[in-house]
Amino acid sequence: MSTDQLPPSTTEPVGGEGPLDARRLRAILITVSIALMAVIASVSGLNVAQTHMAVEWDASQSTVLWIINIYTLALAALLLPLGALGDRMGRKPTLVTGLTVFGAAGIVAGLAPSAGVMIGARVAAGLGAAMIMPITLAVITSTFPENRRGKAIGVWTGVAGGGGILGMFLSALLVDVADWRWLFLLPVVLVAVALAMTLKWVPDSREREGHPFDTVGALVSAVSVVGLIFVLQEGPERGWSDPITLTGLAVGVIAAVVFAAWELRRREAALLDVRLFRERGLAGGSITLLVVFGVQAGIAVVLFPFFQAVLGWSGLLSTVAMMPMAVTMMLSSGLAPKMAARLGARSTMAVGIALAALGLVLMALFVSVDGGYLSVLGGMLAMGAGMGLSMTPSTEAITSSLPRAEQGVASALNDVTRELGTALGVAMLGALVANGYRGAIDGRLDGVPAGAADTAREGVANALEAAPRAGVHAQDVIHAAQQSFVDGWQQAMWVGAAVMAALLVHVALRGPQRTEPAVVDAEATEPRAGTAGNVAAR
Repeated sequence: MSTDQLPPSTTEPVGGEGPLDARRLRAILITVSIALMAVIASVSGLNVAQTHMAVEWDASQSTVLWIINIYTLALAALLLPLGALGDRMGRKPTLVTGLTVFGAAGIVAGLAPSAGVMIGARVAAGLGAAMIMPITLAVITSTFPENRRGKAIGVWTGVAGGGGILGMFLSALLVDVADWRWLFLLPVVLVAVALAMTLKWVPDSREREGHPFDTVGALVSAVSVVGLIFVLQEGPERGWSDPITLTGLAVGVIAAVVFAAWELRRREAALLDVRLFRERGLAGGSITLLVVFGVQAGIAVVLFPFFQAVLGWSGLLSTVAMMPMAVTMMLSSGLAPKMAARLGARSTMAVGIALAALGLVLMALFVSVDGGYLSVLGGMLAMGAGMGLSMTPSTEAITSSLPRAEQGVASALNDVTRELGTALGVAMLGALVANGYRGAIDGRLDGVPAGAADTAREGVANALEAAPRAGVHAQDVIHAAQQSFVDGWQQAMWVGAAVMAALLVHVALRGPQRTEPAVVDAEATEPRAGTAGNVAAR
């Protein structure tokens, strides 16, 4: 029995609506894609306004980074609890509430008179986004029939993967032609459109409350996610051995262990049945998304300094240069369901991972100062195609591992995995590039004045700023910094390729074989155990 045939004791449609026609389904997909785009654009868009915020409010770099990072921190911490609440309260009311909160927070942020008000608005935006993001995917998995669900999830993953780059491009364009505060216009407009369409087109469904809400699990999961993402965000700045970093790591890990123990104890009343991670679908999909989104985020950390500091491009032109990878990713996400139907989910994921690994190898082999943009374009296209092919079946593997009544939780788990992977990729690949840069530039600064040399060792952007103070050695400093950055890039890409190769082996051996929806026996006394047993067949 598929989840489209689940009895009303598990998932309760609201309003007595029957099967939805193709026009209604298309409108629903457009609605949730617009809502998702607003959330994703807000993750990366504010990066282009760092200098403007620092100057206007006389804010430190640490404060500016918190303005940017607090949104992601609040979003990731609240995804799982609010996804579960959305299953109970109704997915449509939750989506409407999230869009309203998010839109109001965007307006406050656009008018913020100080950094403190901006930080508060970003926290509120993260709260709204944590309602929107899991529900958009849950609406798809709970309303689309099985024969249309894969294609719809492909569109969702394409927006989730490529939307950040598109959002950054539009944000950079607004900063160039108007004012940095107009950055918030795009998400607010998207939210207004999505809200109107949600009220008209999106049906409601909810889980009937058969057990109390897992409040303890929700709180502990939030603490764990906050601790782990805080470490990944602050570790590169503070240092990995800093007491605050180590404290955050300890809190995150301990909370994760407590969460797992608590959920095992609650079993059928748990927020998330952690026993499902023993099965191929949930474990394979989660690991794949963690690695793929980590590598994607890490690539962005490398590409923008390359375009700006090595090639000398503007922020807007740099975002335009990223668009081929984003477009390729979105197109391949749409093709992935057809490929999975023919070859199977595991084979499709494996092909995607292999292509992404090839992209990393191509960039490691051919990137150069003299080669410019063409030296990385082939690798970017391969990366985009590979990520698109691997993300869609991975997302389906996660959402199909939980019953239809818990699609808010399944979708939230998918999103938490993406956010953790993004933070991990930025921290790790960023650190690899920085260490490779420092190791390579030391032998290239002979004869450069000590002050300029010390500044150049801090990073490629610092080196370009210090070059005029090096006198006759100015060009030597610039060339040394650019070449050293490329050397650090190559080291990071080889490590990334090795990680992707390990993931390829894992998926080939333990990847999901199918991604049919999880089956729940309405007569079973422990429906979650039945779900786990069903998933084990995969």
